Amino acid sequence: MPGEGDEPAAGAGGVAVAAEEAPVRLGRREERSPRDMVLSLAVLLIPIALLLTFYRLVLDGDKPIAVDPTPTIQEAQQAKAFTVLLPQGLGDDWHTSSATFRRAENGATLRLGYVDPDKDPIQLVQSSVPSATLLPTELTDEAKPIGTFRADNGVWRLYSGRPGEQALVLADQSRTVLVVGKTDVDNLEALAGALR
Repeated sequence: MPGEGDEPAAGAGGVAVAAEEAPVRLGRREERSPRDMVLSLAVLLIPIALLLTFYRLVLDGDKPIAVDPTPTIQEAQQAKAFTVLLPQGLGDDWHTSSATFRRAENGATLRLGYVDPDKDPIQLVQSSVPSATLLPTELTDEAKPIGTFRADNGVWRLYSGRPGEQALVLADQSRTVLVVGKTDVDNLEALAGALR
């Protein structure tokens, strides 16, 4: 008869089988502490912060992407659909961000996109498309004149446009010029007044 001090019975292969295995429990010092989690996050966040700082300070990552509009402007000038006006004397804090020239049945249109000193987009549109067609397309049918701006190159009309947008419009027989954007009127006037 088996006694109290007998060893566990051997299984089929002669290996002792324990009646129950006790679960492995970690000691208090072996568990993850909040300090360990903070250190793990720091290992990830410090390199990311260093990379972002390098990108912004050394590589000018926040600076708008500048585009050279010269080929597009030359194409518009060679088309001779209208006299092309170009901004003169804008500061270094103005950046050209896009440039396109398109011909259509009813006229040609030059679009130059700018980023103003406040980092807001402004678009300069010059077109030989008749104003009656161009203005509703660019400013919506609800656009209404709300004021004027007098510059060396003419008297511009200030229009309301899409929500948050305003536009300055200079129209004559051969072309219509629009300066439109979601920015302060001062920046619209600065661009419109610099056109020669």
